[in-house]
Amino acid sequence: MGISLSSSTLITIYGGSGFIGRHVVRALARTGARMRIAVRRPDLAGHLQPLGGVGQIIPVQANVRFPDSLAAPAEGADAVINLVGILVPTGRQTFASVQDEGARHVALAARAAGARAFVQMSAIGADPRSPAAYARTKAAGETAVTAVFPGAVILRPSIVFGPEDEFFNRFAALARIAPALPLIGGGKTRFEPVFVGDVAKAVVAGLTGKAEAGAPYELGGPEILTMKEVMERVLDYTMRRRLLVPLPFWLAKIQAVFLQLLPNPPLTLDQVRMLETDNVVSEAAKRAGRTVQGLGIEPVAVEAVVPDYLERFRPRGQFSIYRP
Repeated sequence: MGISLSSSTLITIYGGSGFIGRHVVRALARTGARMRIAVRRPDLAGHLQPLGGVGQIIPVQANVRFPDSLAAPAEGADAVINLVGILVPTGRQTFASVQDEGARHVALAARAAGARAFVQMSAIGADPRSPAAYARTKAAGETAVTAVFPGAVILRPSIVFGPEDEFFNRFAALARIAPALPLIGGGKTRFEPVFVGDVAKAVVAGLTGKAEAGAPYELGGPEILTMKEVMERVLDYTMRRRLLVPLPFWLAKIQAVFLQLLPNPPLTLDQVRMLETDNVVSEAAKRAGRTVQGLGIEPVAVEAVVPDYLERFRPRGQFSIYRP
């Protein structure tokens, strides 16, 4: 069941201050909808308020690990969006507590508040049988949400790219200082990178009823790239030459065991396990029309966006002349 978006609409977005969140907020602000951005640190979410009018975007405190903190942000909301997720667990912020139990807590708060629409952000690769805890808990979160809120729309994006991403930016930063870049598993893992603005449009479609409950929507871009091709694109866009060194999965796993002991690990064992499976839209989703294109969204290509925001990694930054 969809809702109409206008100045009389109130939407609560849990985890709305992150990379995907700021683009979802920007897309919804254009509709006039009012938003509560429920985050652990609302004092760090002030960057969202200029995206809308005065009083349109209000950060509030909430933590998905504590159900009692979720009720007030959801009160009176017409719709709820859950964008909370983590790539690396830290302390009590485990995959299970955030992406499985946390998702259920948000769905319960939305149901108790009488929300009429719910969008859950998951990920391609979500699978209860996956060797990666990230993927298992994403799947568990989907199951928990649909059990509590049967009308929820589930979105599974592939790798999401955009100016603040942790994908192209991370490899570009590594290429600036490292003489070689590793190709884990030989660089054969396939991705279908999707623009963050297109993901935001899919979220809006989930609220308005254009995207329906049922099987998840799998969101991918207009092309499939192997990890090796991603690295080659990064080197091209940043105008750098680096060796690309194949790294077998078994050796990458050994390295990851030690690297994940660091405060901000560049690689974890869970991430290596995820790289053993392609991250692309399934044929089943394509046949069912549960894709970006099926929602009437023309996906933006990597080439159209990424070179511009990677210019800061070029030898002379903005003064380097890039010729595609």
